[in-house]
Amino acid sequence: MIRINVTSVLVDDQAKALAFYTEKLGFIKKTDVPAGGARWLTVVSPADPDGVELLLEPDGHPAAGPFKQALVADGIPFTQFAVDDVYAEVERLTALGVEFTQGATDLGPVVTAVLDDTCGNLIQIAAVK
Repeated sequence: MIRINVTSVLVDDQAKALAFYTEKLGFIKKTDVPAGGARWLTVVSPADPDGVELLLEPDGHPAAGPFKQALVADGIPFTQFAVDDVYAEVERLTALGVEFTQGATDLGPVVTAVLDDTCGNLIQIAAVK
């Protein structure tokens, strides 16, 4: 059966992304292998270390920059992460210096918030009620 084992987020600096995704968001580093001028660098949730890996992929392709800039300009998150309590996560992450472009917002069946990952992306966190 087909399943997702790796998904990507395009980042402008892998070292900065690793620091943000581990020190702020709380992911743990899974794989770090040299790959030419970059690294095959993945993080995972500590709640599921053998689960889906998030590849912190360099945004060196010429289309990546304009794509990311257009999404940010329109306020569109690149991806979404699940949390148990959006309000608590916004409070925790704000205390760590994470900037939000949208605070915790009750949308009926879900609560969402949108943060800036400091690597050129907006990321949505969400909890189903």
